Amino acid sequence: MKGKRSVRNMALSLGVSCLAAGVIYIFVPHDGTTPPAKRVDYRVELLTARRAASYSVAAPEGLPSTWKATSVRFRGDDFDAWHLGFQDPEGKYVAVEQSTRKPSAFIEDAAQDAEETGDTQKVGDRVWQRYEGDRYDALVLEDKGVTTVVTGSASFARLTEMAEALKTE
Repeated sequence: MKGKRSVRNMALSLGVSCLAAGVIYIFVPHDGTTPPAKRVDYRVELLTARRAASYSVAAPEGLPSTWKATSVRFRGDDFDAWHLGFQDPEGKYVAVEQSTRKPSAFIEDAAQDAEETGDTQKVGDRVWQRYEGDRYDALVLEDKGVTTVVTGSASFARLTEMAEALKTE
């Protein structure tokens, strides 16, 4: 008799748990949309990176407020790696990546395995290499011990807009 009660109690507990899970599923909203990215202030990290890095750290100036900075980090112990991520006006991702790491390895990581196209693009007085990939496209500038990659899911027009806005101090 004791064995029948424990099986019955286990079945009742399982039933109550399933009922509770069903109620939670019904009443918790799940519309499938991703919450909007939060805007971050990157000024302090930019000043820190500019003081610590062995190269001139780039950041955009003069972009419209429809561009939203969403992530920032500087890793001095990882080849002076600088990252600044944005959401463009269409909601696509654009990032500025800089590092003193070996260019081929850095570009592969930063551009998410995008491939060099052989095409170049002039931005200001600099010539950038174009990369295309399944996930990200990129503009790449190799210069005196530092590689700058402007990459993301945005169009080349938006990547170019970011590259044009980059300033160093």
